[in-house]
Amino acid sequence: MNLELALRMTEAAVKQAFREGAAISVAVVDEGGNLVSFQRMEGAEISGPVLAPGKAYTAVALRRPTSELAALTAPGGELAGLAGGRFVCFGGGVPLRSGHATGDRVVGGVGVSGGTVAQDVACAEAAESVWRTR
Repeated sequence: MNLELALRMTEAAVKQAFREGAAISVAVVDEGGNLVSFQRMEGAEISGPVLAPGKAYTAVALRRPTSELAALTAPGGELAGLAGGRFVCFGGGVPLRSGHATGDRVVGGVGVSGGTVAQDVACAEAAESVWRTR
């Protein structure tokens, strides 16, 4: 992960947010969950600077999209009790893998917050597409 690529990814998420009619915050983190790039659109919710990096961190730490975590973190779920602290367990976070196979190493993540869950996921996937086609 480098800054130039991370900036292109945040721009892709912002462009998708304009198409979606959402005002978002977007964060890109490296494989250690460290912030590389962040953008907040005018009018985005005040929680975005916390939630977007949190979703990106969670996607890296758990090596899966945060949209998969709601059922897993619910009472009785495999990861019950995990939500909270740095872990943000609802849609909008996507891990970035070193290759195309699902078994490849996670080398970063993207997190989006500010729209509906569906809008956040769409914006995160737009950023991820820049990663896949780099």
